[in-house]
Amino acid sequence: MLSTTSQYALRALAYIAANEGEEAVLGRRISQDTGIPSNYLSKILIGLNNAGIVSASRGTGGGYRLTASPSTITLDRVVGVFDRDVVNPCCLFGYKRPCSDENACSAHGAWRDTRAALMAFLNGTTLADISTAEEPKPKRRRAPHKSRKR
Repeated sequence: MLSTTSQYALRALAYIAANEGEEAVLGRRISQDTGIPSNYLSKILIGLNNAGIVSASRGTGGGYRLTASPSTITLDRVVGVFDRDVVNPCCLFGYKRPCSDENACSAHGAWRDTRAALMAFLNGTTLADISTAEEPKPKRRRAPHKSRKR
């Protein structure tokens, strides 16, 4: 239902919310620990920065920070940056007109209830609700290769 971009944005922001402390979170670390391709993540973070959801800083101690408490950033705000049709009234079929009870498409009745449930979730859920304060699990490292003696 959400685009990959919105899903990755939520994943990255949940990670930042769980790992942000005294220092900003490096983009490289977000990419490695969440599995989001770094080039794609960079574009997402630019969009989130432009929307005022994260701030970026360069240099020593640089990285990404949330601009507000995770408990005040609702998911609809994030999804709206990338999937405007999800958070704005839209027609399931993608018609360029607002879909309403008075101007309904053939899917309007079923979509209205589903869309209302989705919007209730996005409006009522914050980054704090979907993030955890657990440290990421360390990645397994391969044991050094032992050379054979001849």
